[in-house]
Amino acid sequence: MNSTATTEIPYGTGSPYHYVPTLWVCATLLVLFSLTGILHLIQAIWTRRWWLIPTVVVCAIGEVIGWSGRLWSSQNSTLRTPFLMQISSTIIAPSFVSAALFVTLGYLVNRLGPQYSRLGPKLYAIIFCSVDVVSLVIQAIGGGMASSADNLDGAENGAHVMLGGIVLQLVAITFYVVFAAEFVTRFYKDWPIRHVSQSDEGKAVTSASGKYDKPVRLVMIGIIFSSVFLYIRAIYRTIELSNGWNGRIISTQTYFNVLDGVAILLAMLVLNIFHPGHLLNRIDSVQLSPTVSLSA
Repeated sequence: MNSTATTEIPYGTGSPYHYVPTLWVCATLLVLFSLTGILHLIQAIWTRRWWLIPTVVVCAIGEVIGWSGRLWSSQNSTLRTPFLMQISSTIIAPSFVSAALFVTLGYLVNRLGPQYSRLGPKLYAIIFCSVDVVSLVIQAIGGGMASSADNLDGAENGAHVMLGGIVLQLVAITFYVVFAAEFVTRFYKDWPIRHVSQSDEGKAVTSASGKYDKPVRLVMIGIIFSSVFLYIRAIYRTIELSNGWNGRIISTQTYFNVLDGVAILLAMLVLNIFHPGHLLNRIDSVQLSPTVSLSA
């Protein structure tokens, strides 16, 4: 069966992929996700940013499980267990990277100045991570419906529920990017939304943004590129699931390999390079000027 061809196969018979996953692609991505996950674990421990373990590291574990399932399927694409293993893991895992980005922006706002942010520092984690959890639950429910279905209609219903979770995730990332862009712009232009006292949120910040120039720019580069890759993946998944289990998008292996596998891998590698733990530690090491007053 051609790896990129679209071939309609009745649900529950033949290959649920509509193709045979390519062995070398599955093996390569499995190894790369393992390596980036190990590196993220080492970096999280080294920088003592423990919240990176239940976020980015867990994402790597999920992707390893997913690509292990696809590697298994490359040997027998008709097996149901590895198919369900990979479809559930690769849909859910990227949500944990999103959570890491949400928490990173909250830390950044807390350190650089809540007065430049539309939301308070803690609200980024509370609001966006809560939406992420809801998205995960919706996707898990949809995955359960699809996996337990014994006919195409039941599987399609499960796909539609999963689609709702993906769309919710897409909306959350969109608002997150807008808030992050506004915060960075206001910080560098010194356009506060409100005035705060020195004790507000436990940390106030000088408007002399030059002190933070390099680490802040590097953190934002990491956030921007990771968000772009997550966005590409979410758009692809939205189109894929809305197209149905027998649609051309889900039946074309190249789309999945590039727009899901490679996209999430790049999002994680970007965070290896522009590591939020290391860069936030550098920002924390900057001594604030006691002569700058932020009171109203």
